[in-house]
Amino acid sequence: MPAVRRVPRAPSAPARRARTGSQRSLFFGAAGLLVAGDAFFWFILAAVQSDSGPAALDSPVHDGLVGSRNPLATGVLTAVATVTSPLWMALIGLAIALAWAAWNREIWRPGLLMGAMAASFGLSTLIGHGVDRARPSAGDFMLGPADSLSFPSGHTFGAGVFLLVLAYLFVAGRAKPTTAVLAFAGAAAGTAVVALARLYLGYQWLTDVLASLGLAVAVTGTVILVDGLRTARSAGNAGAPRVGAGPAEAP
Repeated sequence: MPAVRRVPRAPSAPARRARTGSQRSLFFGAAGLLVAGDAFFWFILAAVQSDSGPAALDSPVHDGLVGSRNPLATGVLTAVATVTSPLWMALIGLAIALAWAAWNREIWRPGLLMGAMAASFGLSTLIGHGVDRARPSAGDFMLGPADSLSFPSGHTFGAGVFLLVLAYLFVAGRAKPTTAVLAFAGAAAGTAVVALARLYLGYQWLTDVLASLGLAVAVTGTVILVDGLRTARSAGNAGAPRVGAGPAEAP
């Protein structure tokens, strides 16, 4: 008897339209994040270089936070700054990526997370040397000396990329809208706490952390675009009919 090779059915027209609409919304949203984050970074950089606009708040915010220090806030924010240092962020990110790869048997998304974190470190170093901005007075530092440059805040940038990208990768394609909103809100709140810690402990100006927030949003938008393009390509390949598929004779 002839055997029939089963060919996966192509998605129905309504399913294709729904998928296309969802992909289009994802791409527009990701592009919006990329453009908005990038524009905000350049706006802050221009303010720093011209010493105007938001840069006028640097000294008042620094002096206000230094003057409001108390033991409880110091303990909590010291712990936050320590855990979100570039070294600890790299170790935590690597541990999560390895656990994810082993549990889900996939490389793409763990690799995407580590790639985003590596990009944030490289961008932070490159921009820091290009802008060459000094930190606030070393007398206000609470955790010892710091030799690196001030702009942008590496802690804030790295933590923002880690939290925002991780939130996206966990909710992408399988979470309800409410869950996604809560995940991104939590990631944004965590990033804001890291930024506050850097300001409170005396290591950063306000515009340093604001620029880092813009960069983190831009990198997250880039990650969403890259992941969305790969997902769309995979879905297109899966839905395409196989050439030459049809009845086949059994041996």
